[in-house]
Amino acid sequence: MTTKPLVSDYMATELITLSPDMEINKAMKVLLDERISGAPVVDAKGKLVGVLSKKDCLKAALNSSYYQEWGGSVADYMSAEVETLEADMELVQAAERFLASHYRRFPVMRDGRLAGQISRADVLRGLTENWW
Repeated sequence: MTTKPLVSDYMATELITLSPDMEINKAMKVLLDERISGAPVVDAKGKLVGVLSKKDCLKAALNSSYYQEWGGSVADYMSAEVETLEADMELVQAAERFLASHYRRFPVMRDGRLAGQISRADVLRGLTENWW
């Protein structure tokens, strides 16, 4: 019997994370410099409290153009309602979740803690490696 590939087999574990109290302009620079479209937001205890995407940053930039000043923290702009996947979820189930959502990546949890992140590309790579 062959084992089915899991999210944990293809997720990224070396994550760039942000803190909720980080200044939004510094967080934007991190996303741009690292060439990533979003990052998990974790509190001082390492608990996942949100996700900040470039779309969220665009809201902050647009807001600043109206008021002619930068300001605010990551917590002011992040998405606090976070959909996650479990590390032991089968890759096929993860693909179904991606198809049912507009998200490009999901934080991955193991035992209630942030364990990694998986993207559409990671899932596609995993499916092609296992079935082609």
